[in-house]
Amino acid sequence: MSQTCIHERTSKEEIEKGLKLQPKFDANGLIPCITTEVHTNEVIMFAWMNEEALRHTIETNKATYFSRSRGKLWVKGESSGQIQWVKELRTDCDQDVILIKVDIGEKGAACHTGYKSCFYRKLDGVELIYDGGEPLFDPAEVYKK
Repeated sequence: MSQTCIHERTSKEEIEKGLKLQPKFDANGLIPCITTEVHTNEVIMFAWMNEEALRHTIETNKATYFSRSRGKLWVKGESSGQIQWVKELRTDCDQDVILIKVDIGEKGAACHTGYKSCFYRKLDGVELIYDGGEPLFDPAEVYKK
C-alpha cells in the first residue's frame, strides 16, 4: 500500500464514521496494538507501534512493532523465525488502538518465552498458574542467549 494510507486526524465525525485510517498516537508517538491469531481469534500478544511500525506493517504484511526498551522497530520473527503474517488490520471507533489478526502457522509462537501466546498464565485465586500449553521452542536455542 502507498504511504497515503495513514492520514492526519480530522473531525470526530470523520474519525468515527469515515473510511480513512487516522490513528491517534500518544504523546510518545505510540499506539497500542493487540495481536490475535487469525484462525482462533486468541489474543497472542500486546505491543506498541509508532507511525513507522504501522506503515511497515501495512506495506509488508509482517507485524512490526516499536520496542520501547530497545528504542527501535521490531519486526516480529526477525530473530526467532516466528514471523507474524498480517491477514487483517482493524482500528477501534476513535482510532486509538490497532488490532491485527495474524497467521503464525501451525507451530508458531508469539512469545519470546516460546509459548504460542504471551498470555500463558492466569490468576487462580491468589496465584498465577500455567494455562498456555507447552512452549513451542527453546528460547535459549533460538536466541543464542
